[in-house]
Amino acid sequence: MSQATDQVADPTRRSAAPLQLDWELDYYSRPILEADGKKRWELLICSTPAPGAAGPGFRFVQNCSASSVNSQWLKQALEQAMEQAAAEGYAAPRKLRCWRASMRTMVSRAAEQLSLELIPSRRCYALVEWLQERQATVYPAEEGYMAGPLAPAPLPIQPVAVPLPEAARGDSWSWASLPLGALREAAEWDVSFAGLVPLDGTGDDDVMVSGLRLFSSTRSLAIAGWIAGLEPVRLEVSGNQLVLEAGLEDRWLLGNLEAEEAEVAAEAFRAARQQAGGVQFLAVQSSEAQNGFDGFWVLRDLPDA
Repeated sequence: MSQATDQVADPTRRSAAPLQLDWELDYYSRPILEADGKKRWELLICSTPAPGAAGPGFRFVQNCSASSVNSQWLKQALEQAMEQAAAEGYAAPRKLRCWRASMRTMVSRAAEQLSLELIPSRRCYALVEWLQERQATVYPAEEGYMAGPLAPAPLPIQPVAVPLPEAARGDSWSWASLPLGALREAAEWDVSFAGLVPLDGTGDDDVMVSGLRLFSSTRSLAIAGWIAGLEPVRLEVSGNQLVLEAGLEDRWLLGNLEAEEAEVAAEAFRAARQQAGGVQFLAVQSSEAQNGFDGFWVLRDLPDA
């Protein structure tokens, strides 16, 4: 197996206790033809960065020939990744997130052999940004790069959004907005269930970010725990419905909107893509007067591929 050269050890991690982080994984073909006329496959792994953390964290790249694509190859590559992580001062990952539904079975088989917890999830924001970076700067410089427009992949059929189960429904919800600068300080807030991401480079501090607050006077903590298990990804307005996308393909109906309200919300999300890197947020509280949150997630409306 050949290994790319953009893996840089962080010497500051060697003297500290091993740091355990979640990993995000993409094992898929790239727009590069090898000498045998088949597409190159590539494994990308990166750690999910903690808010406020400096540097890119752990990264691992491994090329794979099309004829070697299987769970056994992936298992061996994951073992190499864990060896490299240990050498750089990182522990084995707590969770391994895989964001391509088509690769879920293969990744699951490899992860199971190594006792790694696999989380099928599109909540792989660091990985998506890294892949976009490589698509713009790395792959075009490779011999065999397939320049020009490629045949687009067929659009997946979106599942119908289903209502949240009764146990996860709050008493009410409301729109909310916060400046991006405030969200950058969310790690300091009192939050029972949190899903935060670094927001460096997403926009100016005074850019307003749209989000949603869910309220339940008696079950807010339980609802927050339930939503944490969903792997919430992004909010979207579909027709006149407000939908929470989560996991790989889950779509949960949060509410029906009036036509005018739906258009205003859709425009706010479009503006966030342009001005704040697609940042959104979702909060769960017992009431509007609660100090702190039972649940708070930073979401990002990023492309799926």
